[in-house]
Amino acid sequence: MAPIVILGAGLTGLSTAYHLENRGFFDYLLFEKDETIGGLCRSINQDGFTFDYTGHLIHASDAYFREFIGETIGFSALTAVTRRSFIYSHGAYTNYPYQINLHGLPDSVIEECIEGFIKRKLSKKALTFDQWVLSSFGAGLAKHFFFPFQRKIFAYPIEKVTSSWMGRFVPQTSLMQMIHGATNTAPETIGYNAHFYYPSHGGINAWITSIAARLARPIHTGFQANTIDLVNKVIRFSNGFEQKYETLINTMPLDTLLTNLEDSSTTRLQAAASKLTCNSVVNFNLGINRPQLSDKHWIYFPEKSYPFYRVGFPHNFTPYAVPAGCSSLYGELSHIKGSSISIKQKLKSALQKTKTLLAINDQEIIVKKVIHIPHAYVIYTPWREKNLPLLHQRLKDVDIYSIGRYGEWKYSSMQEAILDGKKMAEQLTILPAQRQHYTASQSLS
Repeated sequence: MAPIVILGAGLTGLSTAYHLENRGFFDYLLFEKDETIGGLCRSINQDGFTFDYTGHLIHASDAYFREFIGETIGFSALTAVTRRSFIYSHGAYTNYPYQINLHGLPDSVIEECIEGFIKRKLSKKALTFDQWVLSSFGAGLAKHFFFPFQRKIFAYPIEKVTSSWMGRFVPQTSLMQMIHGATNTAPETIGYNAHFYYPSHGGINAWITSIAARLARPIHTGFQANTIDLVNKVIRFSNGFEQKYETLINTMPLDTLLTNLEDSSTTRLQAAASKLTCNSVVNFNLGINRPQLSDKHWIYFPEKSYPFYRVGFPHNFTPYAVPAGCSSLYGELSHIKGSSISIKQKLKSALQKTKTLLAINDQEIIVKKVIHIPHAYVIYTPWREKNLPLLHQRLKDVDIYSIGRYGEWKYSSMQEAILDGKKMAEQLTILPAQRQHYTASQSLS
């Protein structure tokens, strides 16, 4: 029996293992279902091009997180970047964020956005995303950016999405900022992702391998958990291996965990799996035999005429992402349980629209790589808001801690994944001492 078993060697699982070892605890086992580690923090290298599983940029606002970066990969291995991101709508590129940089849009759109902001009805009871947008930004910004963009990225009715997911991810604005941004070409660079780091070589996977290289304990790859016996505390893997545990740290998607549980009348956890909602993303990547295809880092597309919601350019994160004289791009489109036929049609349209927009001919395309991501953006539904804390508590009652972006079922960054693992390791190494103290105090009484 292992005192601690960790499922998933993505960023959160690796962070948990790293911080357990930092606290002198090595009696754990780390299992990963795939043959390669990293979860969604992975990179593909093909014909000299490096593509991530969509854009993975390192945003460091926490002091300890910066320390962790320095200890694992080191800042000398990273490129420091100031964001150049845009929105493409009404045939024009405007600087991100939209609500602050309206310059370049048609006068009628600018007027509608400013008038809507002035006339907005402030509300402290905006429970859904659409209500929050109307209250915070007004009808014009809602119409021209927020509503169409979020419908596209979520592939889900925004009136059924709660407003609690946004936090630091959506910058606020003011009337003065809007007027300044409508009359000046110089963009205001604000927001959590205004500055970021990216590995100079090897894509985001370079950071993953650096973390893994610092672990003393091995990572067991090719171990997909099929069933988890809650009564006997046994994990059964698809390769036939079985592992007993005392405490289980789960970082795989929460709905998958719940589906895999051998449930009972006393736990009744499995039924909650169908209540958890997320979308899926199709990530298409192109390697282009042309230098400087774009000078932008990424572009958002709110309009329906474009199937994708974002296109980015890895060669602008680091020149070493492409061979000399070449460029690269990635695009993202989302769906929820889309049929294979509809996904194929949408992808075909997305590729054609991308080639037309950027004037790419087929002879210039050296590499095409399509990645399907089943779990992408967690959807914050009212059911999630009401039931998720109780669900996690019931898992803790049977010694299962489900953490990280998908384990905890939340919208979060790579920084938070590292901090989640650190917090979990601290909690687990303190918990035995707390239990021993409690037992001793009980016996004395």
